[in-house]
Amino acid sequence: MQADKKDIRALTKEQLRDFFVANGDKAFRGNQIYEWLWNKGAHTFENMTNISKETRAMLEANFVINHIKVDTMQRSEDGTVKNAVRLHDDLIVESVLIPTNTRTTACVSSQVGCSLDCNFCATARLKRMRNLTPGEIYDQVVAIDNESRLYYDRPLSNIVFMGMGEPLMNYPNVMKAIDMITSNEGLGMSPKRITVSTSGVSKMIKKMADDEVKFKLAVSLHSAIEATRNEIMPFTKSFPLPELKEALEYWYKKTKSKITYEYVVWKGINDDKASIDALVKFCKYVPCKVNLIEYNAIDDGNFQQASEQAINNYISALEKNNIVVKVRRSRGKDIDAACGQLANKS
Repeated sequence: MQADKKDIRALTKEQLRDFFVANGDKAFRGNQIYEWLWNKGAHTFENMTNISKETRAMLEANFVINHIKVDTMQRSEDGTVKNAVRLHDDLIVESVLIPTNTRTTACVSSQVGCSLDCNFCATARLKRMRNLTPGEIYDQVVAIDNESRLYYDRPLSNIVFMGMGEPLMNYPNVMKAIDMITSNEGLGMSPKRITVSTSGVSKMIKKMADDEVKFKLAVSLHSAIEATRNEIMPFTKSFPLPELKEALEYWYKKTKSKITYEYVVWKGINDDKASIDALVKFCKYVPCKVNLIEYNAIDDGNFQQASEQAINNYISALEKNNIVVKVRRSRGKDIDAACGQLANKS
């Protein structure tokens, strides 16, 4: 029975070596299999062409490779590609390739559905079914790297954990996936090209700092006024702003890595002077930059994109205080691939 077999990618290289020794083979066979699984991305044991038929049969009898499958792929008129990715248990997550003239970025998911309840986000309306495994996270990146090479004639340059789910609520698996993505035995990407985005899970931000991670941190802030933040993202009552501030100061002290604040401005919610002043003040605690993100409506009318004037008010206040600010225009809106729109409509 498939269901009784363990996913072989859950084993470390040492465990694979031990498995072969225990089965009367040489330890180095474990190294060969490990390379096939990660560096060469084998989808089946049959693909492992330099391994004997007997060994492949033994692996087949004991293990499965729970590989993802790109179920449907949509291409936007702006070149963005969205993958609906089918997992081994038939659940689906989405990931996105975002091209610009100089780079291609993969936006990957870390959970099926989401653990959180942000009112403005379509993904948050999906029940969290389960966490993704390190292999499933890794596979999304491999699939997008292949698409980047196919459509844009260049390898993937950046990865953002901003797809479905809260990455820090699936911490061990996200960290293992990043280890493989950055390892020479995996994709060999620089951790500096990876950004993990959190909605502000303070204790896990501290844990990342203690674990001396080398990737970048982004925080979905959206308001530096407690009451407004709680209304937009009710779960933040458990992670109040003073606690988040302390965690971010700790992060910067340990890593010396600048933080990016992701910030959507909505009409009548956070487009007033008090909200701007609160953000400017919050930005002074630790070195940071602000990405003002265009809002992508999710059909309910409660949240509406703020006026251009409101955005400009934010920009001028931040710049006046020497805070780096960029406006991020949404990509892939026509295929529901933009920020906050990943909801498995397929």
